[in-house]
Amino acid sequence: MNDIAYDQELDCKGMNCPLPILKTKKQVDTMDEGQVLKMVATDPGSINDMNAWTRRTGHEMLSHNEEGGIYTFYIQKT
Repeated sequence: MNDIAYDQELDCKGMNCPLPILKTKKQVDTMDEGQVLKMVATDPGSINDMNAWTRRTGHEMLSHNEEGGIYTFYIQKT
């Protein structure tokens, strides 16, 4: 388990690519710099998608893990 403090949470369980990325982008756009978003998804493709998206946008992937088919990402807006 991660003990990362986060400001907002986004539930993308049951959604397939590209919805988790689109919803994450929309949510991060509403946040202030330095805030952290916790996003949870069930799409295994979200790992590659989120890594590519954070590299492309410059936002920081603080942590991600998978437990029981649930993928959890902590992204800090930069």
